Amino acid sequence: MGQSRLTAAIGAVIVGGLLLTSCSQPGSYGSGDSSDGGSSSTTITVGSANFTESEILANIYASALKDSGYKVQEKLNIGSREVYIPALTDKSIDLIPDYSGNLLSYLDSSTTARSAEEINKALPGSLEAKGLAMGTPASAEDKDSVVVTSDTASSWSLSSIGDLASHNSELSMGGAPEFKTRAVGLPGLKKNYGVVPSSFTTIADGGGPATVAALKDGKVKAANIYTTSPDIPANNFVVLKDPKNNFPAQNVTPVFRDGVLDAKALKVVNAVSAQLTTKDLTELNSEVSGSSKMEPSAAAEKWLKSKGLAK
Repeated sequence: MGQSRLTAAIGAVIVGGLLLTSCSQPGSYGSGDSSDGGSSSTTITVGSANFTESEILANIYASALKDSGYKVQEKLNIGSREVYIPALTDKSIDLIPDYSGNLLSYLDSSTTARSAEEINKALPGSLEAKGLAMGTPASAEDKDSVVVTSDTASSWSLSSIGDLASHNSELSMGGAPEFKTRAVGLPGLKKNYGVVPSSFTTIADGGGPATVAALKDGKVKAANIYTTSPDIPANNFVVLKDPKNNFPAQNVTPVFRDGVLDAKALKVVNAVSAQLTTKDLTELNSEVSGSSKMEPSAAAEKWLKSKGLAK
């Protein structure tokens, strides 16, 4: 996901109540007993970063493990990657959902990997150097994107970011302040697609309501909005394709301390990842942050049941 939401609270202390749960009735994964070399008596501590989507994802993985008979405790809203990666290595937590592209960039600042395939090939080695490992990445992504209204997409015949280049003289764009200078922002759009907006409006809400309003009201023709924003489907916005991977892949990826999960637990975690889509993330965000105001734990359990991953 966009780095701007993960760099806050670098010096934050680890917070969040510890919820120690007893073994629940086994779900559809198996019993979580020692038949695969592990033991259900071991408590797995699942953490989250300090934003809603991460908390939802942590609840999904934690609930799946509980439903399979594992003892799980949660440490939510830990903070940024600069806080929760050390928490993994010092054994404060055992597992956390992360985003592949930004995680790789954090571990290896010199990486040039952009596509999901390149990132997933490079990431295991970078994690291993810190005593960490990863489960199967989900198809679900939360990443930067260039978004337009359906009317603009139709009138300008837009399907990919590069199609904007022929409209540079009339292209106004909005986004976070850092989008003007970051490699994946305006410099990347110029380098990879020849897209140079005639004007850029700084909107410091991380692709939130003000950015959405500016796009919807026609104050800008294109905007930088994260792909799992529920405002995209709600307003029938169009996410332009990024065939040159200007925005690195950001697949949801479970990360854990190497050796902390037995074979059964890893199977549970990977089963979750196999079902999780970007559409699911958007809907989950809408349920929790929208008008229904569902608790992340309730949204997680609902999703697991809908996928046949919990009873």
